[in-house]
Amino acid sequence: QAWRKSRAIQYYLLTLIFRNTPDPQQQSVKNNLHTMRLNFSLLLAAAATALASAHNTPSAPLASLASASKRAFITKKKNAATEIMAVPSGGAAVDDITHLPSGGSAESQPLSQAPDLDEVADAPLIADIEMLSGMLAEVIKKENPTVYDYYTRFRQLGMDRAANPNDVDQPWFEEMKQLAHDITPRDALGVMKTFSIALNLVNAAEVHHRMRLVRENDKVDGAHVGPLPMVEDSIRGTMEILLNKDGADPEKIFEKLTTQKCEIVLTAHPTEVNRKTILRKYRNISELLEYLERPELHPFERAEAFNRLRGIIAAIWGSDEIRRNKPTVQKEAAGGNAVIESVLWDAVPSYLRKLDAQCRVTLGKKLPVDTAPIKFASWIGGDRDGNPNCTPEVTLEVVTHQRLRAAKLFLNELNVLYSELAISSRFSEKLLELAASVVESDDKIEKYRRVIGHLRKRLVRTVKDCEAKLNQINQSVHFASSEQAFGALSGWDDVEPILKSEDLLEPLKVIYDSLVETGYELVADGHVSDIIRRVAVFGMTLVPLDIREESTRHTLALDAITRHLGIGS
Repeated sequence: QAWRKSRAIQYYLLTLIFRNTPDPQQQSVKNNLHTMRLNFSLLLAAAATALASAHNTPSAPLASLASASKRAFITKKKNAATEIMAVPSGGAAVDDITHLPSGGSAESQPLSQAPDLDEVADAPLIADIEMLSGMLAEVIKKENPTVYDYYTRFRQLGMDRAANPNDVDQPWFEEMKQLAHDITPRDALGVMKTFSIALNLVNAAEVHHRMRLVRENDKVDGAHVGPLPMVEDSIRGTMEILLNKDGADPEKIFEKLTTQKCEIVLTAHPTEVNRKTILRKYRNISELLEYLERPELHPFERAEAFNRLRGIIAAIWGSDEIRRNKPTVQKEAAGGNAVIESVLWDAVPSYLRKLDAQCRVTLGKKLPVDTAPIKFASWIGGDRDGNPNCTPEVTLEVVTHQRLRAAKLFLNELNVLYSELAISSRFSEKLLELAASVVESDDKIEKYRRVIGHLRKRLVRTVKDCEAKLNQINQSVHFASSEQAFGALSGWDDVEPILKSEDLLEPLKVIYDSLVETGYELVADGHVSDIIRRVAVFGMTLVPLDIREESTRHTLALDAITRHLGIGS
């Protein structure tokens, strides 16, 4: 708390001094102020190092303290004050918007590509790695003391050799070779698995660390406020450069942004052997590391988070990390759907919300709610030119599963929206007309619920039709029946299924427009906007499926057509 107060006071005084300085003297004062900040950061870094050595586990204030000190030591040039002034905290200086760091700059590059680690700049990352490595060592030591002993010896020998790679007279390498010669195959497997887990834990810590740096840099770079990171290869940085350097018209930038289409294609590579359950665990570790940085955490909540980390690492150690059987095309497609459900389904509307906010800040215009500059596609299940197991029957099964998953996902979203929109007054004319077109509904006064309830029934019908079609396909991937889940929504068999995205998008836009017109814009910009953006991006099939057919098939098909028309072969 003392550190946070002193830091706040420091920034307040520096800002006050600078604002009351005449223009001719501002540049000189700016240099002096940045030098003061450099010295203050050095003092904080020294305090962080001393305090961290007295704690067995990293705390949020210490991690934030060491992260803040990164600004003073991220670059090592002679004129440190000038360097910090030129590129403050990963953002652009007020005086020169054209010099922005890119996402692949030294500050944000992967740890494996960094020339060296800075004990101050990367103190939070080092602390996270040491903590995770210690938890892994505890698990290994308890489960297999022999593997733990081999692991620690190999690790120490490797670190000694890496610290002195040119010292050929030391016996480290020979000791490692002898140790590898004496180890049994079973213990060797355990050691390799331990190193594999340890490296993946480093990756999880680095993912969190990079996001930590982005957030810390944006907090300090108060001259350019916005939800997206201030780097050259982000939309925010690109818009700033176009406006300030190239003198671009904001209207043209907005037009290009709202009309562009960037399609990302999901693929399934036969060498991908990592299991989804293991990848999900490493993602949970990164999320827990972020959770542990919250300063308001109760000691019990912090201890519980540490125990969850230990539990996840123990579960990874006890699990088989790779698949033992080659996945079928259907299972590969299910893996692609899992990526959409577990990551993209929430990430896409979250990003579009930030993009909308950034457009308001930088361009002064609101992003249309149904704008979808990002699209997704897939060829998993349509790759007939490269996989003999990908038959037309398999393709039919894959696309039916995609439609089933999309219907269930949107049904879950509408269930939430139905509980939120219990508004019983002030509706637009179009909304009243749409509600009147619903024949049967128990919602007489709450018109939004009347419309949403009808859409829910149509989605249930879509789910039922997809399940019936899958039941006709032999050896279909197992799916859970919706009989119990949707039994309460009676009347679904009397409505038409939703097959086109427009059938869902248009009523939702009527709801959105009605909320905006009647003074509920904050409600409209919430869950309603998220669902509309999901429909615009994913549609009613999650992703369109690219059919890749071997060229001979196309030749034979065209030949049959031309012969049938009597124009030759």
